[in-house]
Amino acid sequence: MRHLALDRRSVSLFGCAVVFLFGLPPAMHAPLPPDLFRTGICERNFGPRTPLKPQPLQCWEAMASWYGDAFDGEETASGDAFNMHAATAAHPSLPLGSIVRISNPKNGRSLVVTVNDRGPYVPGRGLDVSYQVARMLGFAQRGIARVQIELLKLPTTSWLTPRAKN
Repeated sequence: MRHLALDRRSVSLFGCAVVFLFGLPPAMHAPLPPDLFRTGICERNFGPRTPLKPQPLQCWEAMASWYGDAFDGEETASGDAFNMHAATAAHPSLPLGSIVRISNPKNGRSLVVTVNDRGPYVPGRGLDVSYQVARMLGFAQRGIARVQIELLKLPTTSWLTPRAKN
């Protein structure tokens, strides 16, 4: 009889653990409400189930486009070879090596990328992303989208490789 009581207790502990782990609503993948972003300064209300994210240094909105096949393997402004399947972006003025979070407000998806190139060179666009980033944010088919950009980190050292400094 004692053996059964131990088994029941272990089952109930296991059952509680399953309910605790899988019974909570998934906060990691929930889209962010659009009112959390404001042009210039990001203001966020973190609730008890919101995952912690680094506080952005600056926030803004811009039109983003993507580039891929035609530039794959070509040298970027940082001196690295462009990889259309990497999480990278091109920005006209951010320091190379900056870390930004790009969010698509239409579907709530966001991705953290590294700025390693210059561009875009089309008027009215503020950011070029790799094909993989556009695909993951859900605008690869359309080609362009209005995105929200959060500057998370500026580089602490020069991003340029010794080969690119020549």
